[in-house]
Amino acid sequence: MTARSLQKPYHIKADEFGRAYKDHLSDFRSWKHILHAREWLIFPRNIGPNLSIDETALSNGDLYTIVSNKDAHGGKGALVAIVSGTKVEDVVAALMRIHWYLRCKVREVTMDFSEGMHQIVLQSFPYATITLDRFHMQQLATDPMQELRLKYKKEAQKEQNEKRKLFKAQLAEKYEKSLKRRKKGKKDKRGRKPIRKNKAYVPERLSNGDTLPELLTRTRYSLMVSPEKWTGTQKERMKLLFERYPDLEKAYSLVHSLRMIFSNTRATWISGYESMQNWFDKVREFGNDSFNTAAETIKDRLDEVLNYFIHRATNASAESLNSKIKQFRAQLRGVVDIDFFLYRLSMIFG
Repeated sequence: MTARSLQKPYHIKADEFGRAYKDHLSDFRSWKHILHAREWLIFPRNIGPNLSIDETALSNGDLYTIVSNKDAHGGKGALVAIVSGTKVEDVVAALMRIHWYLRCKVREVTMDFSEGMHQIVLQSFPYATITLDRFHMQQLATDPMQELRLKYKKEAQKEQNEKRKLFKAQLAEKYEKSLKRRKKGKKDKRGRKPIRKNKAYVPERLSNGDTLPELLTRTRYSLMVSPEKWTGTQKERMKLLFERYPDLEKAYSLVHSLRMIFSNTRATWISGYESMQNWFDKVREFGNDSFNTAAETIKDRLDEVLNYFIHRATNASAESLNSKIKQFRAQLRGVVDIDFFLYRLSMIFG
């Protein structure tokens, strides 16, 4: 809740009330962490067996590393640590202030593919299993597919522009011929109708009314979801897309099969490993460089990716907390005093 949100219902001056809360009503001025709040904040009592680690921008693009407790579900007690920057040494130094006995209680930490965060977890929580977020892994495979779509879109736009230029050139030529013909037989009202010089170019449209660039633009969302979630119009678009671009159909098939591996509720670590090996073989057969790069990235950390099948843990709680912090920052219309903002975060989530 912000001072501005109380202005209308309680007929108060938001700015004055905000200053009063900061200087008198709250204990911000006597807050024991005020001297180091910008560098680090730790909440040892909030530590638990299941943690998440992520990064967020609090003010002017400055990144902070946030360690959170999954069991708090993004509410009170969610923050375990918030440290300025993403430098491994700085974050580890802050986390080392938490007693080793508490840090040894951590059993699992979820995270994205960041190498820096990987080192932070290894050094700070020695007995924790690292689980890489399945949705970040899914994004690694989705990006090459969208890259392929954008490549075809640029080609289609280029082809359409060339056709438009050719149409205008041919129209100008016809117009000149028509003009000469009309001058010769000026008194004769018979013959063809005069050609318009400013006649608009009408691009070729597909059976659903889309042009090719429009088709490649409007299928962006459909490529990111399972076929059973497509509506009737989306199914028609996807059919037209795959007829014209078989490579996109193969790319979509790879992304969807990867999604299905991790959506299988009966899958185990072993069966997941076998399925992933089959997926790597399919990627190799496809022969796309971007897909091969994504597959190599996943393969390098495959054990940590497959740890998902142990507890089905994702980094969703960290993303949710990140979203709440951004929403709170938006309500404040930006962060003017970073110390006071961190104080309020500690009161809400600490």
